[in-house]
Amino acid sequence: MLKEFKEFAMKGNVLDMAIGIIIGAAFGKIVTSLVEDLLMPPIGLLLGKVDFTNLFINLSDKTFDTLAAAKAAGAATFNYGIFLNTIINFLIVAFAIFLLVRQVNRLRRQPEPVPAAAPTTKECPYCLSTIPLKARRCPQCTSDLTKSAM
Repeated sequence: MLKEFKEFAMKGNVLDMAIGIIIGAAFGKIVTSLVEDLLMPPIGLLLGKVDFTNLFINLSDKTFDTLAAAKAAGAATFNYGIFLNTIINFLIVAFAIFLLVRQVNRLRRQPEPVPAAAPTTKECPYCLSTIPLKARRCPQCTSDLTKSAM
């Protein structure tokens, strides 16, 4: 069983997939930082100095000014600001991956078109059956094809 597992793990597709997952996770961290550290602060500023990570609904009977204070007190909260950040993060990651895959597909070498083979058959003008190009008489209707060529 160990030998079979080793053969499975060493196949090219499994290694390619593992590398893709690792690079994808690192790429996700980069995009998360892009969204949280570079995009959301200006968007929050444009919307009236709103910090999306601080948008929450307090479900307890106490009042808290920030989400961090509510979490420290162990209060139940509905964190829709963090959810909005996550949605924006996902959309940007999905769009970036779409652009990357689109570019890779564009760069991937297209196979050269195979030239069409020269025809080897023709149609009998009398009975419309398919016959070899060099035939002088139709095997179906026995018509003389040399007369029709004139």
